[in-house]
Amino acid sequence: MRLGIFGQADSLYVKILCQAAVERGHEITALPFESMFSKVSDGRIEIHCGEHNLASFNALIVRTMPPGTLEQVIARMDLLAGVEAIGVPVLNPPKALECAVDKYLTTQKLALAGIPVPTTVVCESAETALEQWERMGQDVVVKPLFGAEGRGIVRVTDREIAMRVFRALERIGAVLYLQSFLNGPRFDLRLLLLDGQLLGSMKRIPQAGEFRANISQNGTGVPHQPLDYELYLAREAARVTGTVFAGVDLMYDGEGFARVIEVNAVPGWRGLQQACQVDVPKLFLQWLESKVVSG
Repeated sequence: MRLGIFGQADSLYVKILCQAAVERGHEITALPFESMFSKVSDGRIEIHCGEHNLASFNALIVRTMPPGTLEQVIARMDLLAGVEAIGVPVLNPPKALECAVDKYLTTQKLALAGIPVPTTVVCESAETALEQWERMGQDVVVKPLFGAEGRGIVRVTDREIAMRVFRALERIGAVLYLQSFLNGPRFDLRLLLLDGQLLGSMKRIPQAGEFRANISQNGTGVPHQPLDYELYLAREAARVTGTVFAGVDLMYDGEGFARVIEVNAVPGWRGLQQACQVDVPKLFLQWLESKVVSG
């Protein structure tokens, strides 16, 4: 296969996937989003990345969405959709990337599909955020609308600190995204799915004094055999968001009910691979090979 991969040049996951692809006899090319361009004429679309015509690839893998203006990000999504429209598989599909990169859009879709999620508020006003913080029991997690690996997440339980956080976000024009803190067991679950099949599942335990359990935040991952309902929720979350390669995070509330916290369309797997002793790149490429061959 001839594969293209969008990702940061120094990304560990890009390097691992490239090495695994070459070992399996494939050609793989790193592609920067900034070099994409399109030419549209009557009945014809050509989409390139630098010197490469993207129609010449058997599949494209997306491992990043670099920062950019709103116009730039929308254009990248449009170009990926164009590549998909001319018959080149994109993983994850553009619509799934668009959904999963936006925490609120993901939460909204999950809720409308009847999938349990934490109580969530999104607004632009610090006053509105403070009012909702009061109604949410004065214990919320404030998250950046776009972000991953637990970066920029703050738990707010004090009124004065809450107002400072909300005012600061309002001043820089950020959207305020609040979720009720789930006062259940001190762990979360990461289920990694590929086309609905479970590749592995781990329980992530935060270090002492920390509420974030992400491996990138020094959480500890241990193997986990998901309950049927946990696997059902993860599969439904991936289906609703259209995510083929999905990292789905679950947490339990204080009453013992599982809720979907996040769906990651560019999931890392280092911690899960270590915990579950599963070769994720190999399984991913085997699946991709079967899909390209079967057409």
